[in-house]
Amino acid sequence: MAAMVRNPLHEALQQAMRTIGPMIEQINADVDRPCRMFHSGKVWTGPAAKQFDAQLAQFSLRARTSGQAIMDELRQVLSRTPSEVTEEEAASIRRKYRLV
Repeated sequence: MAAMVRNPLHEALQQAMRTIGPMIEQINADVDRPCRMFHSGKVWTGPAAKQFDAQLAQFSLRARTSGQAIMDELRQVLSRTPSEVTEEEAASIRRKYRLV
């Protein structure tokens, strides 16, 4: 039986999640703050403000759902990616995905 080693793709996917996760959280926080300020009614009022507020809420929802979809997809790919492969498979994966 061939010796098993850590799968470089599995490790790269884990690293991507550790990198992207906080970025998505930061984007969500950065979009939430203006939304909360607008909902307070102290920033801007009137018909144009209501329209802008609706658009801002829509952008906030889009950012949140897109970020969640990215993380869900990464989790799914990671769950289907074996954590260990043969040395030959690991070398092939490194070449294919240009991993160091």
